[in-house]
Amino acid sequence: MAKVGFIGPGIMGAPMAANLLRGGHQLFVNARRSVPAALLEAGARPCASPKEAAQQADFVFLMVPDTPDVEQVLFGENGVASGLGRGQVVIDMSSISPIATREFAAKINALGSKYLDAPVSGGEVGAKAGTLTIMVGGPAETFEAVKPLFDLMGKNITLVGENGDGQTTKVANQIIVALNIEAVAEALLFASKAGADPARVRQALMGGFAASRILEVHGERMIKRTFDPGFRIELHQKDLNLALQGARALGVALPHTASAQQLMNACAAQGQGKLDHSALCQALELMSDHKIADQ
Repeated sequence: MAKVGFIGPGIMGAPMAANLLRGGHQLFVNARRSVPAALLEAGARPCASPKEAAQQADFVFLMVPDTPDVEQVLFGENGVASGLGRGQVVIDMSSISPIATREFAAKINALGSKYLDAPVSGGEVGAKAGTLTIMVGGPAETFEAVKPLFDLMGKNITLVGENGDGQTTKVANQIIVALNIEAVAEALLFASKAGADPARVRQALMGGFAASRILEVHGERMIKRTFDPGFRIELHQKDLNLALQGARALGVALPHTASAQQLMNACAAQGQGKLDHSALCQALELMSDHKIADQ
């Protein structure tokens, strides 16, 4: 049994923490507001600060929204860094800047602790099922030490390279997901406007080369108009901002990533930022004055 700190038990973090508890580990949890009752009932111990969680744990997991949040949790007043000792491991499972990640890792390493960046893909469904894809950057021996804990939260777990490489992989993942959502939305909008039944079109496409997880899950959301968040538009906006910032720094052209970001910006401007990212289709529907489906 390991002593595990967990900071950020939100939509994704709470089920991930629950899976660690079910794995028999002792969990020390810090939340911005309050620790979910279900975790407390399962045996998690609440901590008043990230520092307190770090002082109790051998492994400290972070799952917070953005780069400034990670920096605050790590290095702010009563942050994780102030509670670390030699040999402890910090694992950031948030989706943040690869450049900032390398800086954070260097600071944690200077304290005698180890650092992994381990962002995830799979949404709330994958977090609950323990089937997340986990993309890891950091030393191989640290990865192997944490791997039994990763196994409780995910299925496709890959050590990509050094610190920052996990976050780079997550940015690449978010580019692919965003462009697939845009492609599915455009295809179903075209089919619906042309007079075809979008549900039957989707069913037919699922048997061909256009089949994808996005068509399967988010195509159904677009048709059934079920946009309760598995992964919010505002978070995907943040990830695409990281992609476009990185592209500018690297001198890389990402024109379709930029167009997907503009569609998400349009949704957010309409007050839809907290909807699931499949609701990107609503920006296209507004421009076309036609909905994929009416439910």
